[in-house]
Amino acid sequence: MTELNQLLLTVQKPARYIGGEWNAVRKEWNAGTVKVLLAFPDVYEVGMSYLGQKILYGILNEREDCLCERVFSPWPDFEDVLRKNDISLFSLESRKPIKEFDIIGFSLAYELNYTNALNILDLGGIPKKSSERTNGDPLIIAGGPSCYNPEPMAEFIDAFVIGDGEEAIGDVIDTYKRTQYAVRSTRYELLKELAKIEGVYVPSLYEVNYNDDGTIKKFSPLSGQAPERIKKRILKDIENSYYPTKQLVPYIQIVHDRIALEIMRGCVHNCRFCQAGTTYRPCRQRSEERVMRLAEESYGTTGYEELSLLSLSSGDHPKIKEIIKGLNRIFEGKAVSISVPSLRIEDILGDLPELISRVKKTGLTFAPEAGSECLRKRVNKNIDIEKLYEAVLKSFHSGWRRIKLYFMIGLPAENDEDLTAIGELVKKISDLKKNIDGRPGHVTASINAFVPKPHTSFQWEAMASMEELGRKKGILLGSVRSRNIELDFHPFERGFVEAIFSRGDRRLSEAIYNAWRSGCRFDGWRDFFNFGAWMNSFKNSGIDPFFYAYRKRSGDEILPWDFVDIGIGKDYFLKEAKTAGNTAV
Repeated sequence: MTELNQLLLTVQKPARYIGGEWNAVRKEWNAGTVKVLLAFPDVYEVGMSYLGQKILYGILNEREDCLCERVFSPWPDFEDVLRKNDISLFSLESRKPIKEFDIIGFSLAYELNYTNALNILDLGGIPKKSSERTNGDPLIIAGGPSCYNPEPMAEFIDAFVIGDGEEAIGDVIDTYKRTQYAVRSTRYELLKELAKIEGVYVPSLYEVNYNDDGTIKKFSPLSGQAPERIKKRILKDIENSYYPTKQLVPYIQIVHDRIALEIMRGCVHNCRFCQAGTTYRPCRQRSEERVMRLAEESYGTTGYEELSLLSLSSGDHPKIKEIIKGLNRIFEGKAVSISVPSLRIEDILGDLPELISRVKKTGLTFAPEAGSECLRKRVNKNIDIEKLYEAVLKSFHSGWRRIKLYFMIGLPAENDEDLTAIGELVKKISDLKKNIDGRPGHVTASINAFVPKPHTSFQWEAMASMEELGRKKGILLGSVRSRNIELDFHPFERGFVEAIFSRGDRRLSEAIYNAWRSGCRFDGWRDFFNFGAWMNSFKNSGIDPFFYAYRKRSGDEILPWDFVDIGIGKDYFLKEAKTAGNTAV
């Protein structure tokens, strides 16, 4: 222990690895207790901001028959320390080697975290591939947004939990206990039992056959106990569901260093590009009274000075005005700020900036997604742009100085006029402040390449090539000439790799493995993403990356994620795709 503490002093941020945060839970390792490790395949500051992990951490530690600890991807400096000193990666709470846990649960929130998941397993001395694990190895499960197409990680994960995890995780623990205590139980028997749980997908119990052109010919279960389709888990009663009011308070600043309070799950809108809008259905809200109570409890147990009201579209909560007014009353005089991220442009938004600013000013973010009304209608982002101007003007009147906007380029049927419309929209928003004090407002436009996602009306579309995206970027840069407007382009190469794994099948597992072996880590970070290494890994794996990213699918093709039942039929998406102008489906 003393030697490890000395080694920690040699790395950039030792607090990432010491645990012991305020509200952290440390339980005794008793026989008969199921030991669960929640693994987040990114750096501590990112993983500690993820609400899903906080929820599962609280649920599992409230069970008397279970203990739950955490591990995050070590930063490269600490990975070097672990490897050079032959130290196994360990949990934060007890510093136990991760291979001593019964279950390791990964949160797969982003496709470019896949190599980090393999790295965690390797640093813990656990076989990376499911087929190589024995009865003595931990059960490796995964959940999160990326699991709505689990196939690219099929070789590495024993079982996926698809959908809401609050109730499903309890079923997994109960099944694990029941199976492990049975006479002559094997790992295969455990996997077959897990496959009986609604929402659980066990890849090794399925077989995939391919056509000569590389498309899927047949996807079928190998066992009669494995269902043909996996129905996602839905938490029906969000009002009375568990919420972690005792959220962990780190010693260092994290990405979202605040109370994260989910007020609504799901979305009432139908943007054709949005995977979250379809996979998180149905829309469920917490009541105004419940939100008030949870906010007070969370503040009392954490002392945070910022509260973020989370959902896909918080402005659509039927009681959002009342909630913010109530929070203003509760936290009056306590200098607690309230943020409502990623607002939609609706009638209510004209009042929100003033309501929020009564406590403490925080950033305002809007997501028009496209510059022209024509393209917004095509993607079904039905907003009244005049109401956006009205909301921004009221924000500037209330003392706000900075506005952030989200856009995508490379959307289906986008033309050059749609791109110049982005520049015009951003400039007009900046100039609104001139009407108040004669100076333009500071506007940041975050620009992402459109990535076609599974379970959306655009899942059959192709991604725009990097050459075409580069041309579009040039048009955008040429349309904006103001020091007060910042265009933040996310790297197109990363979007390309994301598209491959968003739309990919299980043959990509080998490419992920080869990329990890070649040193790929933290692929979602600008400083670490190695596009050349990824292209080499595809080549060495016999994979054509353009087959996955740039190919437009036909409506009758079997898609790698078709076996996942999110509660919305494929016929609906086909109809929406045709309405949007896709003639190939």
